[in-house]
Amino acid sequence: MRIARNWRTRQQRYSLVGEVCTECGNKIFPPRDVCPHCTGPAQLPYTLSGRGEVYSYSTMYSAPKGFEEYLPYTVALVQLKEGPMLTAQLTDVDADEVRIGMPVEMVTRKIREDGEAGQILYGYKFRSVLA
Repeated sequence: MRIARNWRTRQQRYSLVGEVCTECGNKIFPPRDVCPHCTGPAQLPYTLSGRGEVYSYSTMYSAPKGFEEYLPYTVALVQLKEGPMLTAQLTDVDADEVRIGMPVEMVTRKIREDGEAGQILYGYKFRSVLA
């Protein structure tokens, strides 16, 4: 990821800032100009709670370039309590402890180091929370 893009997208990656549709009230993440539900304008910033539950998951044993050092790791579809569903890596939990419906919360963690310059990229991951 280039440094300019890193700075441009930091709010959504660090704070889960999405948008809310001014027509239907739908919460949207990641931000986009048009609501995918009603096609109304969606330009009002909205900070999501970062709390939700695991909808589905898979444990990765083969990783794309740049993520090999983290193997094995678990990636989940997380349904946020406000509605949006997103894909994220789970952290601070063993793969055999992950369950569909498990409550999770967003945390900021190191995603990877990028390129020879060693830019460290941070973003959201999710960890288990006690119900």
